[in-house]
Amino acid sequence: QVQLVESGGGLVQAGGSLRLSCAASGRSFSDYAMGWFRQAPGKERDFVAHVSRSGGRTYYGNSVKGRFTISRENAKNTVFLQMNSLKPEDTAVYYCAATSVSYVTSAAGDWGYWGQGTQVTVSS
Repeated sequence: QVQLVESGGGLVQAGGSLRLSCAASGRSFSDYAMGWFRQAPGKERDFVAHVSRSGGRTYYGNSVKGRFTISRENAKNTVFLQMNSLKPEDTAVYYCAATSVSYVTSAAGDWGYWGQGTQVTVSS
């Protein structure tokens, strides 16, 4: 079991930046691949990014490539999402997720652990 708590959301103007954090507690943090998903009102939960257990490999959704960066600090049980050049269409609730499966995918159903979410609003 792992518990996840996100922080860092807020209101920002288009073109601005935010850094989300996700603190994990419970079982060994390095046993889990970590990811970020987002969900806008009336839409499905979409994959944003994930990072491998060691932090050596990262993967991004097409809409955020080149603008967002995911990273993790295993010593601090924390994963981050640096979001730059934000756009109004990035507005959503952002969720931190963890999975212990061997083959990690971008499908939300494959991720077993979720935080409560943090709201990100980008004004135009």
